[in-house]
Amino acid sequence: MVVLSKIYTKTGDAGETALGNGARVAKHSSRVAAYGTADELNSFVGVARLEANGDVDAALSRIQNDLFDIGADLCRPDMEQDAEAEYPPLRVAEAQVERLESEIDLMNSDLETLRSFILPGGTALAAHLHVCRTVSRRAERLCVELATMESINPAAVKYLNRLSDWFFVAARTANNGGKDDVLWVPGANR
Repeated sequence: MVVLSKIYTKTGDAGETALGNGARVAKHSSRVAAYGTADELNSFVGVARLEANGDVDAALSRIQNDLFDIGADLCRPDMEQDAEAEYPPLRVAEAQVERLESEIDLMNSDLETLRSFILPGGTALAAHLHVCRTVSRRAERLCVELATMESINPAAVKYLNRLSDWFFVAARTANNGGKDDVLWVPGANR
């Protein structure tokens, strides 16, 4: 259980922060950048929820919770010690990736096949979801970079990869089932 009675601690004033295992690292470290970007994405999802309702809002709520799981996963660098930990750290599970895949398949089944790239936009919800898509891709790139230096949970990377696809398909759905997608016209302004 998390207890936050005091919000500022002054422990980060010198440019360091604590990871989930207690280790202190620079705030600009690759690991902090990766889970910080997942947190940033979570905030954009919260903005998108202002335009969502029903099943989409419920799905975005699940995604927000999953993004906190990713943050918890990424802030614990000691994966090889998971089995020995007194309190095993939270790790993103393949089932979360599979849920996204099922939701993507369900949404995509009602959409026409794309014959052009689309520009981010359309409805307000679609525009917000496209922002979420691009921030998700950035979080994924940062995780992939981190994985070249340190051990991370591969399911976290897979989740972020599927999540950007989820946002893309959800944005098309929010654009009247893709009918109001804004199509790219190559060289239109030459």
